[in-house]
Amino acid sequence: MNFKEESLYLAPLYNRFPLTIVRGEGVYVFDENGNRYLDFASGIAVNSLGYAHPKIIEAVTSQVKRLLHISNLYYTEPQLELAKKLVRLSGLNKAFFCNSGTEAIEASLKFSRRWGKERGKYKFISTINSFHGRTMGSLSVTGQKKYQEPFEPLLDGVTFIEFNDTKALEEELRKGDYCAVILEPIQGEGGINPARKEFIETARYLCDKYDTLLIFDEVQTGIGRTGTMFAFQHFDVTPDILALAKGLGGGLPIGATVINNKVAESLHYGDHASTFGGNPFVTSVASVVVDEVENLLPHINKVGRFLGNLLKEKIAPLDDVSDIRGIGLMYGIDTKSNARSICERCIKERLLVITCGKNTVRIVPPLIINEQEIEEGVYILEKVIKGGI
Repeated sequence: MNFKEESLYLAPLYNRFPLTIVRGEGVYVFDENGNRYLDFASGIAVNSLGYAHPKIIEAVTSQVKRLLHISNLYYTEPQLELAKKLVRLSGLNKAFFCNSGTEAIEASLKFSRRWGKERGKYKFISTINSFHGRTMGSLSVTGQKKYQEPFEPLLDGVTFIEFNDTKALEEELRKGDYCAVILEPIQGEGGINPARKEFIETARYLCDKYDTLLIFDEVQTGIGRTGTMFAFQHFDVTPDILALAKGLGGGLPIGATVINNKVAESLHYGDHASTFGGNPFVTSVASVVVDEVENLLPHINKVGRFLGNLLKEKIAPLDDVSDIRGIGLMYGIDTKSNARSICERCIKERLLVITCGKNTVRIVPPLIINEQEIEEGVYILEKVIKGGI
């Protein structure tokens, strides 16, 4: 592929790696020259079941023969079936479908303001170093200036506190005009930073105390990534609103905002909508993904522990590594050198890893990965970091 030609036709918004991927199989992808790469990135935590998974192929081919799209002016069975599964698995009550993570956050913000309108509450609390999306609403609650500054002024009424700071959270909530607190159980783009259990538990307690909604952004952590179907299940705390995307579609674009009855009762016809959201094609495939991931949870926990132990043994002692954080199949490796440079050198060794920040290498492989494949990838990563290849 002519990389320079792309600049003639596409908006200059991506800093791509010099690699053209043409197909995938299992946990591997292949470039235009037939070279095979072990994938520790899975389309940024999207390809839950890897590539060319037989169940996804079956679901895609079956549904494409029946109905791709009909809009939300009509009932469709696949949408209902997926909603029932997400409600059962999350412990919440209702689902709304859209097309992406940032749309799931936008819906979360709108639902919160709709709920808060009759209570005189419209403000949000978010955390520094968070990432919630790139549309104007979700960008407004993203706690990273590098994403916000080019587009200011943004949505007003947003206060940022330090992640894991329970004292700051209560000081703000005491003011009484907040409709919602939005948190990532594990900050993803911010560097794979897990929340402390005390912080999540206290957030739930304080939101109840001060009559405020609790939103969990699980766009990256949801659908089995951390070893439970949703990361909040590690904390035994249930949000009022749950935002999902990425791994839900197994590669197809879908987002979901799952809410409890308290939030649902404040919504009315016409408050929100999506033309493509939850169409029969994407929901039929996502339903299969959810079933497969639910069955995979014991496997994810097993290989996740294996990955964590191997990173601790092989990667943590390296001079260039300052910290490793994560759970399940979601890890961040802090390096003293530039993380993108490490990713580029890994590509030369036929391994795909990605960054989350200037100095953090992110590992989010397909959930079907096995221990042998993990060993293969960690061996390459160790060689790259250790030898400066």
